[in-house]
Amino acid sequence: MSQLTRADLEKFHNQGFLQLPAFATDAVTAAMLAAATALADQKAAGEDIADALVLPEAALDQTLPLSRRTSKIFRIHRHEQVFREFAAAADTTDIVASILGDDVDCFLSQFIFKQPGALGQPWHQDAFYFPFEGPPQLGLWLAVTEARLDNGPLWVLPGSHHEPVHPAVKDQREHANYAYVEIVDHKMDAAVPVLMQAGDLLIFHSHLMHKSTDNGSDDLRAAMVYHYATADTIDHSVRVYGRRPANQDWLPVLRGAGKPAPSGAT
Repeated sequence: MSQLTRADLEKFHNQGFLQLPAFATDAVTAAMLAAATALADQKAAGEDIADALVLPEAALDQTLPLSRRTSKIFRIHRHEQVFREFAAAADTTDIVASILGDDVDCFLSQFIFKQPGALGQPWHQDAFYFPFEGPPQLGLWLAVTEARLDNGPLWVLPGSHHEPVHPAVKDQREHANYAYVEIVDHKMDAAVPVLMQAGDLLIFHSHLMHKSTDNGSDDLRAAMVYHYATADTIDHSVRVYGRRPANQDWLPVLRGAGKPAPSGAT
């Protein structure tokens, strides 16, 4: 049964996002942080990290250990146990099914290290990056550490998911991270910050305009993000980009009447 009430769903459809407190335990968030840090350390040591894709933070001192200057680690929901278990857990897929239906794939995952001194990401819509044919996608953002005003939290623009995907320009800041873009043709005056405790979950529509601010604190602000789409979604990435994006991995997690996809399904 879905964990979302009728009021929850109404709020999500009206605002484009919904925050659920204390969705994951401290044990889960601690295990995720440990696993992501280990992947960065293994990458730095030249070890095999399967399909994981580690991207460094361009604004930080490049002589720092990789785990202290990693920006994001993509493509970890298939081979890394703690991330796959969360992606396909009944509590998670109940939420996804209540919005997307009973046939769902997780097509993208990213662990976000917002390191002290890291730049925020400008206003954007996730759907800008997804040249898909099908219903809008759904993001699940799990706070792995506390998100405060001073350590680079998300900001969202309520109701902006009703907008089409807006054009965006390349992020012009020095040391902007790879593929960062910015929406510059829309007013963001009504934006609100999303302050979270470790274990809180944010559900958000792929058209929702959102950004993060710079981390001006001495603390890491970490999060684990999953993106889901209906199984019949048509991915036009190869036609648009000339290749399949390196950060995607389409993994079935739910098939029919709320049943989990078979273990090991591809």
